[in-house]
Amino acid sequence: MSKPSLREQLEGADIAPLLMVYVQLSGDRAELARYRSFIQGPWGWMENVPEALKTRLRDRAAALLDDLSAGRLQAAPAPGPDLLSEMVSTCVGQAVPGDYLPLIAHEMGLGGTPPIEVDWRVRPATQTLKEFHVVVIGAGESGLATAIKLARLGIGYTILEKNKAVGGTWFENRYPGCGVDTPNHFYQYSFEPNHQWSRYFSPRDELWRYLEGVADRYQLRPNIRFNTEVTEASWDDASARWRVLARAADGSTLTLQANALVCAVGQLNRPRLPNIAGLERFAGPAMHTARWDDTVSLEGRRVAMIGTGASGMQVGPSIVDRVARLSIFQRSPHWAVHNPLYHAKVEPGKKWALANLPHYANWYRFQLFWASGDGLYRSLQVDPSWPTPDRSLNAENHAMRERLIEHIRAEVGNDPTLLAKAVPDYPPYGKRMLRDNGWFRMLRRDTVDLITEPIDRIEPDAVVTNNGQRHPADVLVLATGFQADRLTWPMRIEGRAGRTLRDCWGDDDPRAYLGITVPGFPNFFLMYGPNTNLAHGGSAIFHSECQVRFTMLALRELIETGRRSLDVKPQVHDAFNERVDALHARMVWAHRGVGSWYKNRRGRVFATSPWRLLDYWNFTRVIDPDDYVFN
Repeated sequence: MSKPSLREQLEGADIAPLLMVYVQLSGDRAELARYRSFIQGPWGWMENVPEALKTRLRDRAAALLDDLSAGRLQAAPAPGPDLLSEMVSTCVGQAVPGDYLPLIAHEMGLGGTPPIEVDWRVRPATQTLKEFHVVVIGAGESGLATAIKLARLGIGYTILEKNKAVGGTWFENRYPGCGVDTPNHFYQYSFEPNHQWSRYFSPRDELWRYLEGVADRYQLRPNIRFNTEVTEASWDDASARWRVLARAADGSTLTLQANALVCAVGQLNRPRLPNIAGLERFAGPAMHTARWDDTVSLEGRRVAMIGTGASGMQVGPSIVDRVARLSIFQRSPHWAVHNPLYHAKVEPGKKWALANLPHYANWYRFQLFWASGDGLYRSLQVDPSWPTPDRSLNAENHAMRERLIEHIRAEVGNDPTLLAKAVPDYPPYGKRMLRDNGWFRMLRRDTVDLITEPIDRIEPDAVVTNNGQRHPADVLVLATGFQADRLTWPMRIEGRAGRTLRDCWGDDDPRAYLGITVPGFPNFFLMYGPNTNLAHGGSAIFHSECQVRFTMLALRELIETGRRSLDVKPQVHDAFNERVDALHARMVWAHRGVGSWYKNRRGRVFATSPWRLLDYWNFTRVIDPDDYVFN
C-alpha cells in the first residue's frame, strides 16, 4: 500500500485549526473572513463549512506546506496582536476578549512572550543548590510536575508517596468506567503533549500509563519513596527547615529535613463514607468507588449504589449489563451534558495532524481551552435582575438549562416521573457539570431503579428508605465522594509558634493565598489547594502548572537573594480571600439552592476557584516579593 500523500493526510484535520495553521504560516488574513460565518463554536462539530470550501482549504494548505518544505517559501512572521485576535475569535466562533492574547501567545510559544519555563536570573553556586532540598508529598500529576521543574532548576528533591505507584487519583480510582471528563488534549502537561491518545476522553488506564511514562521519561523514580505516608511535618525557625515524618508500609518511620515543603496531595484523595445507620453490618461486599475491589464479581448480583455524582455516573452504565438489578440512591440529581466525542476514538488522521502539522496541536488545544473553560464563564455569573434565580442565573445559563433538559427528555423517553427525578432544580453548573455517558438512557431499563426517598438504614441484605421500603442488595457501591473539606488530613502540619493548619482552618474552612501559601507556614506550598478546584471546566493540569510555576518563582526568589525563608503576609492572604468570597457571592457555586462538596457547613465555597483561567494564570505568572516576609 502506498504512503498517503500530504493532501490525503489533511482530510483528517479539523477545519478550524487547519485554517489557523494556514493563516499563521501564510499570513493570508483574507481567508479568515471566507470561513468565519461557518464556524459557530469551539468544538469540531460546531462548523458547517461547505465541502467546496473545505476542499479549497486543504488544497491550499497542502500546496503551502509543500512550498515551505521545499524552501520555495518562508513562513510568515508570528501573528501580531490584531491578526492573532481575529484568528482566535474565528477559531472558536465567538468573540474572545483581547486580554486573553498574552496567555494565548504564551501557550503557543509565539515570539516576544514570557518564557514558559522559570530560569535562574543569576545562577546560584553549586554548593548553594547542593544544600537546598525540597520534600514533595504526593506523586500525582501535581507532584510529578513539581519534581520535573525542580530538577530543571537543579534543585534536589524527594517525593514521598503513600501508594506503590505514581498517578495519585489516577492510580487510586479504578472503578468500572473510570475516565477523564476533560478533553485529553487539554488534560495533559503542556510540556509533554501526547498526540496518540486513543480517545478524546480517555479511560483511567490510559491516563495512568501517561503519568507512568512521564515519571520514566524524566527519570523521577530514583527520587520517589513509594509506600511511604507522611504523618506530620513541623517548621523549625532556628534552622529554617521543615522536619518531615513519614511511615513506611512495614511500619518503620522516616525523618527528612527540607528547606521547602510542597504538599501535592490534592483535594480528592481521602474517601468520604456516608453516615448511615447499619453500614458496618452489611453482609456482602461494600466498597467506595476510590477503593474498588476487582475481586468482587457483580455478575447476576443485586447492586445498590449510593451516590450519583461523577463516579456514580460513570459506574452505573459500565456495570448495568452485568448485574441482575441496579438500585441507585440519589440525594439530588446532577446536570450532565452530551458530547458526541465522549466515547469516540481519535481518528488516525487527527493523530497525524496533531503530531505533524505545524501549530495544529496548539490551535486544537486552544479550542478545548475555550470550549471546556473560560468560554462558559459568563454564563455562571448571577444577573441580579433575572426573574427565575432559583432555576437559572441569566439568559445564557437559562438557555443552557433548556438544552440540557431537552437532552434528558430525549434520553429518558415518555416517563414524566423519571424525568422529574432526573432534572435538577438548581441552575446548571451549581454542582460539577458531568458528561452523559449513557446515564439517562440507562435509567429507563427495567433492571434499574432510581430511588430518591432518603435512606433510613442499611440492613445485612438491603437498603431501607424512610418510607420503610426494603431494597435487597448483594453488593454495596459507595459513590459518596471525598473529604475535600479536610484538606491535608490526616497529616499534622505545624508552622510557626506550634500552630497547625487545623488550628488555622478548623475542620472545614481551608484558605490560602492563591490557594498556594498560608501565613505562618514558611516555605510551604500547596498544590490544588483551597479555592483552586475547577468547577466550570478547564484542566486541573493547567492549574497545576500555574501553581508549580509560582512555586518555582518563589524558590528562585528565596535562593537567589540568599534568604532562608519566605512567609506570605497575613494582610495579603486575607485581602485575597476577601476577593475570593466577594466574587463567589456572584457565582453559581454559592447559589442558596445548591448543596455541594464545594461548600463547608456554613455555606462558604472553599474548594472552587471563582476566577477565569486567565485570571489565575496572570496571578501566578509573577511573584511580588512585597507580598512576603523574607528572613
